[in-house]
Amino acid sequence: MPGLRLNMMALLLGALLIISAGPANQQIKRPVGQPNIILIVADDLGYSDLHAYGNLAIHTPNIDSLGIAGVRFTHAYVTSPICSPSRMGMMTGRYQNRFGSEYMPYDKFDPAFLKNLHKHYFSLRKQVPGLKTLKPHLGLKESKYNTGLDLHEITLAELLKKQNYVTGLVGKWNMGDDDGNHPYERGFDYSYYFDGALTRYVDDPVDTSRYISKHLPWSFSELPAWTPRAGATAIREGKDMVKDTGYLTFSIAEKGVAFIEKNKDNPFFLTLTFNAPHDPFQVPRNYFDRIQHVDDTVKRVYYGMIEALDDAVGKIVEKLRKLHIDDQTLIIFISDNGGATYTRATDNAPLRGGKCTHFEGGLMVPFFIKFRSLIRDAPVYDKPVSSLDIFATVAAIANVSLPTDRVYDGTNLIPFLKDNNGYPHDVFYWRSGYSKAICKANWKLYINEKNKKKFLFDLSKDIGEKNDLSSSYPDEVNELTHELENWESTQTVKPSWPSAADFLIEVDGETYYFPS
Repeated sequence: MPGLRLNMMALLLGALLIISAGPANQQIKRPVGQPNIILIVADDLGYSDLHAYGNLAIHTPNIDSLGIAGVRFTHAYVTSPICSPSRMGMMTGRYQNRFGSEYMPYDKFDPAFLKNLHKHYFSLRKQVPGLKTLKPHLGLKESKYNTGLDLHEITLAELLKKQNYVTGLVGKWNMGDDDGNHPYERGFDYSYYFDGALTRYVDDPVDTSRYISKHLPWSFSELPAWTPRAGATAIREGKDMVKDTGYLTFSIAEKGVAFIEKNKDNPFFLTLTFNAPHDPFQVPRNYFDRIQHVDDTVKRVYYGMIEALDDAVGKIVEKLRKLHIDDQTLIIFISDNGGATYTRATDNAPLRGGKCTHFEGGLMVPFFIKFRSLIRDAPVYDKPVSSLDIFATVAAIANVSLPTDRVYDGTNLIPFLKDNNGYPHDVFYWRSGYSKAICKANWKLYINEKNKKKFLFDLSKDIGEKNDLSSSYPDEVNELTHELENWESTQTVKPSWPSAADFLIEVDGETYYFPS
C-alpha cells in the first residue's frame, strides 16, 4: 500500500569553460563537440565546508582538485536555500518560481508512521526546536496537489538525450514522485535513487562496530531522518525497490563508476546527487577516527561524512583517468544550498546564516568546473554566477540549441570564462513565499514579510551582512523593492502547492521564519 504524502522537511519537524570541443581519445571514436558530462550535486554542503574554501580542519583533496585543474568559483549562487526548489531550478535552467515549484514537495511515508505523527502532533511540535507551524491536513490524507517538477518543464537529461547522450541519475531525486515524475520518466536512461529529501546512509540494522551515528534532537528533521527506509526514503533502481547494504555515499559512487564503465565508448551525461552531508549524521568509524583534532563529536561526524564524500568523488575521477577519458569529460561540482546551521555542525563563515534563509550563507555555495584538456592554470573566478548557468553552458558545450518556447534564466559561461570580461548576470532574484531577496551590483535587499524585516547590505564591503543600510539609502531600497516586485508580477507564477511548514531559523541570535 503506498504511503501518504507529507513534506519530508515538514515532518518536524535536502568544455564548459574555454571550449570548442576536447580532443578525442585515440582509442575511442566520439562525435565532435560531445564530451562526457558529469554533474555532481552535494547536499547541504556549506560554503566553508571544503579545504579549498578555507576549512583547514578538513581534507578534501579530490573535490579541491577539480578547481586545480579547472575553475573554482568564489561567488556562486543557487536559486533557493532549500533542497528541492534549488534542484528544480538547476535541472531546468529556469527560476523554479516560473513554474510554481517554490516549496518542498510532499513525500510518501508509511501510513503507520504518519498516524503516529498525527497522534503526537501537538506535543511533538512543542518539543522540536525550529518547527513553529506544521499544517497536518497536508499529507495526512492523499494530497490533491502534484507536488513535483512541472511535467511541462524540460530537464537537462531530456535535452541531452536528443543529442544521443546516454543519461544516468544516481542518488537523491527530491523533485517529486507523482506519476510521470520519476527519474526514468524525466530523461534518465538509468536511475539508482531515493525519492525524498533524505534517507539513512546505513539502514537497520546498523553495525555499531563499523558506523557512528549521531542524533540531532534539536533538528526539525530528526524524526524523518531516522525512520527505516520506506516510501520516499527507499532505494530504487529504475522502477524496482532494492536493498542497499553499503554506506550510501560509497554505493552512489560505485553505481556511478559502473555507469561510466558501461558507457565509456559513448557520450554520457551522469548526474550524481549525493545526499552527503545532509542529516542523518552517519559515518564509517574509520572516517570518524581520522578526524582526531576536533573535540565536538557532532562536527567530527559531519567532517567525516564530508571526507567520505571527497573519497567518493575521487573514485569517479580515478575511473575516468583509468579509462583514459578524463580529457573528454566535463565535471561540474556544486552544492544544492548553503550549510544547515541548525545541525550545529557548520556555520558558513564568513557568510551570514545558512540553509532555509535568504542570507548569503543559505544561497552561496561551493562550485567547481573541470575540463582537463582545456583548463589547466587553476583560475579562480570571483564574479557572481548562478546554478542556472549549468544548463545553458552544458547545452552550449554539447552543441544543443535551447528550446525557444520558454525563457531560460541561466547564462552560457564560456565567453565570460574565456575572456574574463563583463558580468554573467546583472541581477539575482529569490522568493520562497514571504521570504525573498534581490541582489544587484553591490546591493542586496532582504525581505521577510512574516518577520516584518527589510535589510539592505553592501556586499562589496560587508559580505557577512552585518550592517543594515536601509535607513541610510532609501532610494536604493525603493529601487530594489520595485525591481523585485516587477519580477514577481511579470516573471513568476503562484506556487503550485502550499508550504507545509514554517521553520524558525536562528541567525546571529535572532530567529527568522522560513516557509518550506
